[in-house]
Amino acid sequence: MSIGLIALLDDVAALARVAAASLDDIAGQAAKAGAKAAGVVIDDAAVTPRYVTGFEPARELPIVGRIALGSLKNKLLFLLPAALAFSVFAPWAITPLLMLGGAYLCYEGTEKVYEWIVPHKAEAHEARIGSVAVNPKTLEDEKVASAIKTDFILSAEIMAITLASVPDSSIWMEAIVLAVVGIGITVVVYGGVALIVKADDVGVAMAASRSTSALAGLWRGVGRGLVLGMPYFLKLLGIVGTAAMIWVGGGIIVHGLATYGFAGVEHVIHDIAVSVGAAVPALTAILEWLVTAAGAGVIGLVVGGALIPVVSRVIAPIWKAVTGKTTAHAA
Repeated sequence: MSIGLIALLDDVAALARVAAASLDDIAGQAAKAGAKAAGVVIDDAAVTPRYVTGFEPARELPIVGRIALGSLKNKLLFLLPAALAFSVFAPWAITPLLMLGGAYLCYEGTEKVYEWIVPHKAEAHEARIGSVAVNPKTLEDEKVASAIKTDFILSAEIMAITLASVPDSSIWMEAIVLAVVGIGITVVVYGGVALIVKADDVGVAMAASRSTSALAGLWRGVGRGLVLGMPYFLKLLGIVGTAAMIWVGGGIIVHGLATYGFAGVEHVIHDIAVSVGAAVPALTAILEWLVTAAGAGVIGLVVGGALIPVVSRVIAPIWKAVTGKTTAHAA
């Protein structure tokens, strides 16, 4: 009896080791996939705060919560099953879809750069859409719906990057990794957004503190710093998000081309990065990453710049003819 119990305990211990190894594998793959999707995550965090601008402070967190819930639904109810279906029935389609998403990121990022350099009608169109709704509840619903639509596109790219980052595994492993990344990124992005949109309110409360403690002056100074600094931080976050879209999209295009045998651009970027990194051994890793990101960014700008006239002169007219609506960038 005791021997049987010992054997059973050995089996349980073995199963526990396998389970622990599987959990480590899931965590490792999720971390790697999340890191590769970081550029899209940054842009997601940079884009979302604008959807709560202009609302009462009491509505800011509920709006962020509604968008976060919509983001989770996007990832878990729609995109995860779709990604698994492609993985099982059409794995050949993952790279083209990933490249299509990369091209979209290039276009969106380059469009923002173009808007900064040559202001045009995109912002006027968005303002016109926003001005239609007078009822605050209707305006909030429209903003949330718009944010969830934007999130769907960014989330699709995150899930595609994640799926492409997972080595050949069982469908259950892929599903778990996709779910872990989807939930984790949603928590990080919208938790960060919640902190960002309430930081100025926290700063106001800190600056208005009546405390007479030794650190009261420092406390109030930090509060004033938050109030004064948040607009600049949001602007910086927007710039970083735009840059991330361009270099991530460009990197996806470059890697996709290499997958189909057109590896010349990837090799050139890699060789330049290695040469620059070798020039300063103490900063090799950082310099190689910077040069690689810059190279991907150049490709992203070229692709995005080429797509701007295509979208405005071809896709936008077709979209308007089919739906009766204009796109935000083509209005």
